[in-house]
Amino acid sequence: MLFLLIVSVLILSAFLLILPPLWRKQAIQAADLDQRNILIAQHRLAELKENRRSGGLSQTQYEEQLADLEQALSDDLDIKSQATPAQSRGRWIVYVLVLGIPLLAASLYLSLGNYQAISHSAEMAANPDALKLAEINKMVAGLAEKMKNNPDDAQGWLMLGRSYKVLEQYSKAADAFAHAYRLLGNQVEVMLLYADAMAYASDKNLAGKPSELIFKALALEPDNMNALWLAGMAKAQQGDIASTRKLWKKLDALLPPGSKAQQELQGLLAKVDSEATQSEATQPTMVSDTAIDVQVSLAPELQKSASPGDTVFIYAQALSGPKMPLAIVRKQVSDLPLTVSLNDAMAMMPNMKLSNFATVKLLARISRSGNAISQPGDLIGVIDQVALDDKGNHKIIINEQVK
Repeated sequence: MLFLLIVSVLILSAFLLILPPLWRKQAIQAADLDQRNILIAQHRLAELKENRRSGGLSQTQYEEQLADLEQALSDDLDIKSQATPAQSRGRWIVYVLVLGIPLLAASLYLSLGNYQAISHSAEMAANPDALKLAEINKMVAGLAEKMKNNPDDAQGWLMLGRSYKVLEQYSKAADAFAHAYRLLGNQVEVMLLYADAMAYASDKNLAGKPSELIFKALALEPDNMNALWLAGMAKAQQGDIASTRKLWKKLDALLPPGSKAQQELQGLLAKVDSEATQSEATQPTMVSDTAIDVQVSLAPELQKSASPGDTVFIYAQALSGPKMPLAIVRKQVSDLPLTVSLNDAMAMMPNMKLSNFATVKLLARISRSGNAISQPGDLIGVIDQVALDDKGNHKIIINEQVK
């Protein structure tokens, strides 16, 4: 509606400037025309008389030219002014303009224009952040397209991964960092970026491939602050409070004294100490015997789709809430078929374990990359709901492919 209103006002303004002069009658009055012709004839007569007195014309020439002048004046006075009818006949152009301009403008705009652009521009002007985000998305899309034609550009993959991370598109970021890791090998910065992106893509779960990369990076650079931070997080998720505290205490000593980062870390260390104290105070004298026996096998039709060295993750999940495994075991395809027992000792976090739930979901997934994040091409088997008090042997057949 805003666009149509603006266009209508512009066309109306143009008509107000163009049409009145074309429509207005500006006929020349016949009397005025006759008077003008008489004045011209009088001037011409005065010239003839002056030439006759000065001898420039003979009497015969004078009389001939005088007769011509009288005849011309007589003819002029008999002619009716054509100005009014001519002006009236010219009004057809008014109708052509009134109908033609809107039709021409509409047809051109329908083929070349975009009426929604004005509303989009208004939205962008009202929301600068949206404009900035749109520009970033456009640049990232262009970079992603460029990388398709330059797959061996490691720095390009790093830039693309960082860009996707800013946009919180963590799965795409992990994929870009995977390309950079393949090209650059065991560079600490690349490994940590890759691990962090995989964790965010998996609900901040550092288990599996992310932890492997983190501790490999930490072995290469024991004082790398980012590696110490992520390693502490990985140990915290495993419930290893002592290791978490050790790693973060080392990080605390490396941070600038009094810095905001150090203050935040010290707050986390205090929280870790508090949770450890509470856990010790409330820990039962007997360890929970909650466990689920799971028998895993690979469907015959998918035998050729997996290699003996591919990783097999066998784990339990809560039916709702975070997807972090309540208990997890890591094996290889060469171990199949096998039977494992999932229990509280395999929990990744103390407050996320099997004994806290009455029913759970059981999964077995084959990952060619060894990545804890489910990816297209992985093979999977699922039991949607199992009660913890069911002590039977639960059979999972890996018979589907992740799309």
